[in-house]
Amino acid sequence: MTGITLEGLRICREVALLGSFTAAAHSLGFTQPAISRQVAAMESAAGYTLFVREVRGVSVTPAGAVVAEHAARILGGIAVLHRDLEALGDRLAGKVALGAFPAAMSVLIPGAVAHLTVAHPGLVVTLTEESTPGLLRDLRAGRLGVAVIGIGAGLPDYDLDGLRRYPISIGDLCVAVAHDHRLASRPEVSVRDLVDEAWIAGTGTPGDPQFAAWPTLVDPLIRYRVRSWPARLGLVAAGLGVCLLPALAAPSVPAGVTVVTVDDPNWLGRQTVALTNPDPTEPVRAVVAALRAAADELRAT
Repeated sequence: MTGITLEGLRICREVALLGSFTAAAHSLGFTQPAISRQVAAMESAAGYTLFVREVRGVSVTPAGAVVAEHAARILGGIAVLHRDLEALGDRLAGKVALGAFPAAMSVLIPGAVAHLTVAHPGLVVTLTEESTPGLLRDLRAGRLGVAVIGIGAGLPDYDLDGLRRYPISIGDLCVAVAHDHRLASRPEVSVRDLVDEAWIAGTGTPGDPQFAAWPTLVDPLIRYRVRSWPARLGLVAAGLGVCLLPALAAPSVPAGVTVVTVDDPNWLGRQTVALTNPDPTEPVRAVVAALRAAADELRAT
């Protein structure tokens, strides 16, 4: 069988996980037409229909389920292969200070550090959880080697001049709902479905990404405002409202909480990026590579 590509496997796996071409496009940083072309090429190569287009999203055919299952194993194996090859004769050592905004610290950063522990055991990574303005100050002052921040719609126009930028493809925003919420059984919802919801909003530090209601809603109902993620998600689990959540933190939600993606053509999106100074050292480049590897593994789970 010819025509099966790693990119096609990655895209089919993402569509199967999210139940939508639109959500997969947001997650992987592609346009929806590009996703459709890749899926069509994979269907042609496989000789089977992999997804059935429905009014809301897609459903996975038996052949699509087989492709998605194999894709997870293949992509995971490639990540392990890269890690094992990098570890051969590894002499990378030293210390790198890695800083990130709070939501990134829940899953992405631990995954990256775990990857580095195996791939580069001689490299010591220190961690800082801080507001985005503080991260940028520390990076420019040399107190951080790598800073992970969010950029895009609804966020300040941070001064990134002179910094090197590395996109971390790990999705955009999603919504956390209680497991018995009316929307919990749907992997993707329309923004119209959220109009009458009560929201659990965060009280973040000025200059940080703010997580209140879905950004394009007009006059949303904010029922509670609390600072910490555990408090917000606890209120969601109790059925007291829904909350906005960056996709990179979705795997950390507690029992009783389900995450859904949102189809909103008016939302321009946000992106997670790793920043370094213009001439990163080899250890700093290794940390960036580990962040990207951790993001790939999260998308494949």
